[in-house]
Amino acid sequence: MKRVGIIGVGEIGRAIVTGLCDGEGSPEVYLSPRGARTAAELSERYDGVRVCADNQAVVDRSELVVIAVRRQDRHEALAGVRVDGDRVVVNVMAGVANDDLRRTLATDVPVVRAIPLPAVRERRSVTVTCPSHPVVDPFFEQLGGVLPVADEAVFDVFSALTGTLTTHYSYLATLTSWAVGHGIASDDADSYVRGLFQGVGRSLSETTRSLSQLANDHETPNGSNERIRTTWFTPANSRALEKALDDLLADLRRSR
Repeated sequence: MKRVGIIGVGEIGRAIVTGLCDGEGSPEVYLSPRGARTAAELSERYDGVRVCADNQAVVDRSELVVIAVRRQDRHEALAGVRVDGDRVVVNVMAGVANDDLRRTLATDVPVVRAIPLPAVRERRSVTVTCPSHPVVDPFFEQLGGVLPVADEAVFDVFSALTGTLTTHYSYLATLTSWAVGHGIASDDADSYVRGLFQGVGRSLSETTRSLSQLANDHETPNGSNERIRTTWFTPANSRALEKALDDLLADLRRSR
């Protein structure tokens, strides 16, 4: 893929551009004027990145077009945009089905849903796609990996899982605040918690062990980890998390 267009240059758009342009053999990238400050910053940083006058110009110059605007902004952003020829559209808008986007664009070109995460900037994040496509799958493979699924109902389950990311960050922030409340300097608490869970993150690359096995291997019977897990992350706590995910999944499916 030699020419990639991105309509909607927010956090995910920025991450995709960074992942592409910091890698080898990066394509030409054309950005919409939406998110003007970010688009200008990226075009200054990378020689192969250009900001177009409007969204139609992005489409006209690209082989693969990534639609990354907010769901509620899509009709305004895509009004009058024509997508035809042999182009491929990647739909990264949460809760927007492929058929919905195809109707908005009044097009019959291939449309593929995807869930790129911010870590694609480092080419370290697996992206779920639906359906599998011979152009889109290799595109995300170079950004950290790809997991194609055939059914949008399955895709929505993965989409719901992404809703837990900021909860994890808030959990770490709570640990830091607790330490500060017990007299630890804020910078020291922050540094320690980050280092503690960076190590946990690295252990996730050990795919020969299941997540449950990793938990068991890091836990001593009657030890501190077991105590916190069994007194805080109780079965009721687990059920509440599953209920929140079920509700989110239902909302995602109603929206498409």
